[in-house]
Amino acid sequence: MTHDSPALRARTEGHAVSGLRHILILGGTTEARQLAAELAADPALRVTSSLAGRVAEPRLPAGQVRIGGFGGPEGLAKWLREQQVDALIDATHPFAGTISFNAARAAADVHVPLLAVRRPGWVPEPGDAWHDVASLDEAARALPALGERVFLTTGRMGLGAFAHLDALWFLVRSVDAPEGPVPPRMEVVLDRGPFTLDGERELLRRHRIDVLVTKDSGAAATSAKLAAAREAGVPVVVVRRPPVPEGVSVASGVAEAVRWLRAAGRTGVGPSGD
Repeated sequence: MTHDSPALRARTEGHAVSGLRHILILGGTTEARQLAAELAADPALRVTSSLAGRVAEPRLPAGQVRIGGFGGPEGLAKWLREQQVDALIDATHPFAGTISFNAARAAADVHVPLLAVRRPGWVPEPGDAWHDVASLDEAARALPALGERVFLTTGRMGLGAFAHLDALWFLVRSVDAPEGPVPPRMEVVLDRGPFTLDGERELLRRHRIDVLVTKDSGAAATSAKLAAAREAGVPVVVVRRPPVPEGVSVASGVAEAVRWLRAAGRTGVGPSGD
């Protein structure tokens, strides 16, 4: 893609970048909202955030917002062309794996610089009793040997993997009410992070939780449950992240993403090795 805009440069410390005309952020995460706010403060930029639409009332980022899928990599590539996108940022959830592969393919087809913002995963600390698994199905198979009262924090999607475990009791926390097959013995808590350590301690105590199930989202807003489980001696089943596309520039946070955008504006392509 030919960039006809002036060289990308910092306007001020408060305004992130100038030069690129249109930036598309594949969002839904805290990092995506922070990046949108940073970039939307620059009047020279058009910033669009795309949300999958899986949450009924999402936290809307600054700038323009579109909700819903693109129709696979071909649909995303078509949108990039039609909307004259100059840079694509994949700041989706670590477990939204399909969109990351679609983004990599679409960006390559249209020759748009692509950056993936991937937050670091959680790391076990002394006293943790973690059991790593590769999927929700594997987590379900591990549960009967670990406990009887399960705190399930993997979201409302995929609860069918646990629907056959009628001997276990589940506390399910999600932003929206679950749909589809669910465990027969279940209580639902509708809530959205960030969560406090005191709050997580009380939740474990009040519901007599003896095993926790979580995805390795790496989010600070939801990490308090791990500390509470460690203190209480509760084992944690951790679902590992799915694979991600290779050969994509990666940033771990907003500041690093802004630096990448500056370089992308100067060269017309994303820098390698970020």
